[in-house]
Amino acid sequence: MSLGGAWQAYRLRWKRRELIWRAIRARSALQAVADRTAAIRPGDVLAVATLRNEIAHLPGFLDHYRRLGVAQFLIVDNGSDDGSDRYLADQLDVSLWRCNASYREARFGLDWAGALLMRHGHGHWCLTVDADELLVYPHHDTRPLPQLTAHLDRIGQPGLGAVMLDLYPSGPLGTADAPEGVSLTDRLPWFDPGPWRKRRVLPKRNLWLQGGVRDRVFFADDPDRAPTVNKLPLMRWSWRHVYVNSTHSMLPPQLNDLYDGPGEARLSGALLHGKFLPDIVAKSHEELLRRQHFNDPDAYGGYHRAVAAGPVLRSPASLRFQGWRQLVDLGLIGTGAWRE
Repeated sequence: MSLGGAWQAYRLRWKRRELIWRAIRARSALQAVADRTAAIRPGDVLAVATLRNEIAHLPGFLDHYRRLGVAQFLIVDNGSDDGSDRYLADQLDVSLWRCNASYREARFGLDWAGALLMRHGHGHWCLTVDADELLVYPHHDTRPLPQLTAHLDRIGQPGLGAVMLDLYPSGPLGTADAPEGVSLTDRLPWFDPGPWRKRRVLPKRNLWLQGGVRDRVFFADDPDRAPTVNKLPLMRWSWRHVYVNSTHSMLPPQLNDLYDGPGEARLSGALLHGKFLPDIVAKSHEELLRRQHFNDPDAYGGYHRAVAAGPVLRSPASLRFQGWRQLVDLGLIGTGAWRE
């Protein structure tokens, strides 16, 4: 290894130690509301999330991941006032913590999620997702997560990468194609199949994938500021692991090599992103005041105002979601050896 390479490796080790220490310190900020972690058993697949005011998503979120085989949910509520906290506290497979501190200053909730992963996730397969993200993968309708993770263990793949697919309605934002209580893909049936731009970023070797509807509609004039749409949501967790930027990148850096985006031959998945349910208009107005979701909130004020205006996102290139086989055919998710 060259002197420069050794220096970069040293810096990344110290960065990882810093983030681990932040997670350790974050434990003291979490107030237990309903702690059911004593029910966690060896081999359980766990789901970890931080959220605020997600009552519109929570029934579908819990139902989806229960059907996939998640055994326990570990959730931090960041000051909800829409009943999300009360709803979650009543769920017998949810452990809930309350934290009213700044989401932004906690690395957009990563310090809190890291505290739960470190305390409860070591040795488990852990799914770290937002309340508006639903993971799908080849055969997810017949092969639940414990079968998937057993397969990943057999082939020595310690995680599953995924592309985020923003779903949207036929009409303007603020509307949906179906009423509450039906599936997300009935309410928001459309997505952009591409195009995608991707590159590796040194020194972490993390993938930077951009594209999709938000890129097309809101960032066409400044594509470098478009959202990153690759994630590593499902990992066999170790206390030595840390997420660096949402679940887009991790340390140690070799974990970022697990996923190479659309066209990936290895087994991968997609996160169906329900960001554009009808409550997005009110949330965009709120975010203009709260300023908690970007490192530079002023730079993204125009984005939130554009969303709040309720544009129509559907275009002639939009596709109606039809299931995981469609995503495989489009090259958006890979099957690897996980075939029929």
